[in-house]
Amino acid sequence: MSDFRQDFIRFALDKQVLKFGEFITKAGRKSPYFFNAGLFNDGLSTLHLSRFYAKSIMASNIEFDMLFGPAYKGIILAAGATMAMAEAGRNVSFAYNRKEAKDHGEGGTLVGAPLQGRVLIIDDVISAGTSVRESVELIRAAGATPAGVAIALDRMERGTGSLSAVQEVAQQYGMPVVAIATLKDLLGFLEDSPELAQHLAAVRDYRAQYGVND
Repeated sequence: MSDFRQDFIRFALDKQVLKFGEFITKAGRKSPYFFNAGLFNDGLSTLHLSRFYAKSIMASNIEFDMLFGPAYKGIILAAGATMAMAEAGRNVSFAYNRKEAKDHGEGGTLVGAPLQGRVLIIDDVISAGTSVRESVELIRAAGATPAGVAIALDRMERGTGSLSAVQEVAQQYGMPVVAIATLKDLLGFLEDSPELAQHLAAVRDYRAQYGVND
């Protein structure tokens, strides 16, 4: 497992963004773990999260010219990731949308750099894919090309069919999805963590029941 993926899982556990127990997902499944990226809610944790996104994006080899963050969670992620990438030596622009069009000032729903070239969408997770679909429509309407999606965690579980939400997005739009960490990475982390070994069987069982092939 790549070091930054292992470090990210440890970081998420330390911030209690990742928890083990019994949780009910939006799909009504009983999950042995829960990931809530909204708890990255202070300056230091957001800085570290942004750096993890930057490492994941830059390691993915996805070709892109700028980032797009869908409102609302994607806004801070796009800003943070571009700052972290600039810190690492690559300076790119970013844009985001607002939920309601503005009729004064610059107007419209888009804020930031003009959407152009190959645009990488950044968000926390992909569940139903609604945010990705809206982002793709905005990017294409501006004459730019969606280049892929970057997320924090890929749960690698089936959606309504045999594919995961991430796989459905990749197939529907013909573009890659890169995650800082995946369920497979989480299992690897648990296998190497004696202090968390009691959760390993439950997570394995959950993947066996609801998981997809990577």
